[in-house]
Amino acid sequence: LGWKFYDADDYHPAENKEKMAQGIPLSDEDRIPWLCALHEVLRREDSSGQNAVLACSALRKMYRRVLVSGASATGGRQPEQPGGSAALQVLFVHLHGPMAIIAARLEKRRGHFMPPELLKSQFDTLEPPSAPENFITVSLEKSLPEIVLEIEHAIFQG
Repeated sequence: LGWKFYDADDYHPAENKEKMAQGIPLSDEDRIPWLCALHEVLRREDSSGQNAVLACSALRKMYRRVLVSGASATGGRQPEQPGGSAALQVLFVHLHGPMAIIAARLEKRRGHFMPPELLKSQFDTLEPPSAPENFITVSLEKSLPEIVLEIEHAIFQG
């Protein structure tokens, strides 16, 4: 795509990384400041007219609202944007697959602060996207080229 890529894990504060490294799942209180920082990254790119890809485990509907609208999305009221600007346009790609496939991939990952043992807590927290969220669901059981093609088609064809 030629778009800037961001890995949300790079924006976790040290406390979050340490907590996960100890096998302790993050709470909403741990995640909200991290998600707000990610919203600001996306807003900065949007303000400069740039598209971006953000790899992020936005597991809950509220987390996705924060990515789109910022901190005001946590209060349950309409988001207030600086200067009256609208919420960001975000297409969420829900990579869906059996826990066994994801666990096998996590086992191969080296040097990451989140141990595979936390995967179940992520599945327990997951609220799959639903209308009216702007999303597509893509199966992780497809090949990487098929996954990329499906995402590109959703971006460019709607």
